[in-house]
Amino acid sequence: TNFSNLRGEGEKLSGGGVSSGVMSFLKIGDRAAGAIKSGGTTRRAAKMVILDLDHPDIEDFIEWKAIEEDKARALIAAGYPADFNGEAYATVSGQNSNNSVRVPHEFIDALKNDGDWELKARTDGSVMKTIKARELWNKVADAAWKCADPGVQYDTTINEWHTSPAGGKIRASNPCSEYLFLDNTACNLASLNLVKFYDDESQEFDISSYKHALRIWTIVLEISVEMAQFPSKEIAQGSYEYRTLGLGYANLGSLLMRKGIAYDSDLGRTIAGALTAILTGESYKTSAEMAGVVGPFPKYEENKENMLRVIGNHRKAAYDSNDYEGLSHELIAINQEICPEDLLKEAQLSWDEALDNGIKNGFRNAQATVLAPTGTIGLLMDCDTTGVEPDFALMKFKKLAGGGYMKIANQSIGPALNAMGYKENEIKEMIQYVIGAMSLENSPYVNKESLIEKGLDESDISNIESSLPGAFEIQHAFNVFVLGEETMKRIGIPEEEYTSFDFNLLENLGFSRSEISQANEYICGTQKIEGAPYLKDEHLDVFDCANKCGKDGERFIHYMGHVNMMAAAQPFISGAISKTVNMPNEATVEDIVDKLPKKLSNKFTATIDAIKDVALKIIKENPNIPSEASFAIKNINSSSFLINFVSSNMNIGIMDKQDLLEMTNVHER
Repeated sequence: TNFSNLRGEGEKLSGGGVSSGVMSFLKIGDRAAGAIKSGGTTRRAAKMVILDLDHPDIEDFIEWKAIEEDKARALIAAGYPADFNGEAYATVSGQNSNNSVRVPHEFIDALKNDGDWELKARTDGSVMKTIKARELWNKVADAAWKCADPGVQYDTTINEWHTSPAGGKIRASNPCSEYLFLDNTACNLASLNLVKFYDDESQEFDISSYKHALRIWTIVLEISVEMAQFPSKEIAQGSYEYRTLGLGYANLGSLLMRKGIAYDSDLGRTIAGALTAILTGESYKTSAEMAGVVGPFPKYEENKENMLRVIGNHRKAAYDSNDYEGLSHELIAINQEICPEDLLKEAQLSWDEALDNGIKNGFRNAQATVLAPTGTIGLLMDCDTTGVEPDFALMKFKKLAGGGYMKIANQSIGPALNAMGYKENEIKEMIQYVIGAMSLENSPYVNKESLIEKGLDESDISNIESSLPGAFEIQHAFNVFVLGEETMKRIGIPEEEYTSFDFNLLENLGFSRSEISQANEYICGTQKIEGAPYLKDEHLDVFDCANKCGKDGERFIHYMGHVNMMAAAQPFISGAISKTVNMPNEATVEDIVDKLPKKLSNKFTATIDAIKDVALKIIKENPNIPSEASFAIKNINSSSFLINFVSSNMNIGIMDKQDLLEMTNVHER
């Protein structure tokens, strides 16, 4: 929702007095959203809050969440739980929405020229305050650096791709920011798993089946407009009059990896652009064919000229003709020289037919596609990667809203290595290097034989084996929750020891730290591919992820790689892209200031490593952890390390001083 029509603080009211400002209403809405869980379950309410950059209260809005999270950190330091559902975050405001600012081209011009920016009253348009554009932009970047909000939505760019401007401007988006259209409209989402159209053996993408699936699902989503239930009469009416759809895809990152192509590469971006062009071109083509039978969407005629202009611009991007109509910004077209010939041909054909049929019949739907985050449905579709994202890490641990964690291993490593010509035995060794054996069998030091010698029995070994596939470290399979109290008592460990926060069963059984470390690497793997046997240096970038992998991985995709991928896909999307731009922990405010104007999609999310709060809390509560830990936690750039540190210290043991000093030496700034 865009709240920019509400008066700013101090504006006069018609009945006398002055307004309390937009922030008072936003705080009320935030509390209401905090009390409501989506679907009545554990998921937070989904809400997008937007304010135009010339609103009188824009400075307070920009800094709102950052200031509130400072309060949350103070509460966490005082001992309150740091979990996002905990008391600390429940106490402060601003935690139940994604906040974004709408940025027009006029502001970007003022920014480039180091000019002023006027904040205007909502009632009469008078100037209430003048501020340097650079100062306001720095506030946006500083707040985003601290807490990942506010996002930025480029208002002029969005509306230059608007198919239905006769109905008004596009003023806002949905919470994840992929659906951008008129107020009081909605669309149903559907995503296709790209990997299902790829044959690992032949290394061919089945374009024909992909286009057929897009055609079927465009029809399905069109039918869903008639069947859908809406929360209000206005939304129902708007959705019926424009009939917007939300078709998209998932698993792009996995597809590129399986093909042996780096995500952050010209070829990777070109393939993504072509696949996205086919996605939307084929959907609009189907929409035009439906319009030829049942008629275009009710508001088509008044928007016909603009819609055909937008469709034409999509088509021109498929040909890289660079003669766009009504655009004030540059865009990234399909690279004609390096795009695979079959993909380029089919992408151009889809848009030729979409435009030809649209001129003849109109379109049944004002919008056809978006690229949604596909988080939960991506898991259900067995995707390694979500939406347009690369993989977050080769080994991931997903925190579940209902409690606990899910261990997720990348399934694309083997097919990728095969595509690049490695032998079967080499692939097997490399995969084990990454994910481990996940079994005690043949493990050095910590294995079935040694554990039986230490007093465990066959039943205990079976319980441990069952737990190892889901363990981040082997210590997680050696505790009272896995083995039970009877086993602990049988092997002579007092209750006060095995229930202690810093209890480490393997050390208690007599294994040295070196022995545990070697066994851990064999069983749980390194969780990175750097250093894997046989792997050639020129193939490393194929496996680069959004985050550093494992405890000591160094490689990751530069944040501009994320921005560039969105720039490649955006010219072929009806709506927008929901995507995280992952920045390393050492990223500065200046990095964000530099990146924001380059961003061609419609939502910015900077990943700030919130788990550090948990790690620092563990340090504070446990005097046995050396003081050097605080320095290490603040300076380590790998969130995989932080998760490992937190999970280890919350369940089993404490890292020793030497471990932390070594990590500090490697990762210090």
